[in-house]
Amino acid sequence: MSAAYTVRVAGDAADRDACFRVRKEVFVVEQGVPQDIEYDAFDAADGAGADTVHVLAVREDGVPLGTGRLLHGEAAAAKTGGDPTVGSLGRLAVTGDARGLGVGAALVRAIEDAARARGLAAVDLHAQTHALGFYERLGYEAYGPEFPDAGIPHRAMRRSL
Repeated sequence: MSAAYTVRVAGDAADRDACFRVRKEVFVVEQGVPQDIEYDAFDAADGAGADTVHVLAVREDGVPLGTGRLLHGEAAAAKTGGDPTVGSLGRLAVTGDARGLGVGAALVRAIEDAARARGLAAVDLHAQTHALGFYERLGYEAYGPEFPDAGIPHRAMRRSL
């Protein structure tokens, strides 16, 4: 597969649908996360409001390769301890055939850029423990104990911007 792809903020309903298809493929089908907990209020059809940014990686021919999401403001408060200067990176997913091409790192950097553009000082995330090394290579540091999310072990991580 060619490594040519672009990453952009999901700008319309078609882009958000592509994000959700990638998440369903990776989280629901591949990892067995129940569909009813994979999607939440921040995935609303109206784009989930001003406190949510979805990003999408697409191949040159338009095939979606990956997605991620930034919550900020009120949307992020529960995940970041209420600190309005910290955003929450989540729902990062890359299709199986696109792994190893740098798509995940490009999505994380796009989310960080969106966080900076909104004046945030840091980004938090809840990483599946098998992905800790990936996030550490991108400058994130784990903190706190391991915890289950959707039956999968996770750790909290943060990176100052």
